[in-house]
Amino acid sequence: MIAHASKFVPAGSVRIASNISGNLQNVAFRTPAGKIVLIVENEGTSQTFNIKYNSKWVSTTLEAGAVGTYIW
Repeated sequence: MIAHASKFVPAGSVRIASNISGNLQNVAFRTPAGKIVLIVENEGTSQTFNIKYNSKWVSTTLEAGAVGTYIW
């Protein structure tokens, strides 16, 4: 997980949120360039979930054991 995060979260980034929702563990960072990086790990079966930011929603699915990285 740390190796995965290091590819997308550069030095100087700040953690802005983290959460555990059922089998989905997640953490969000703001990078020095102002981007948001959300990393989600699915420790259960395949799950569909929503991401909300600035009143906008996206729905996505992660397979069991997968890690997803979302950048905006």
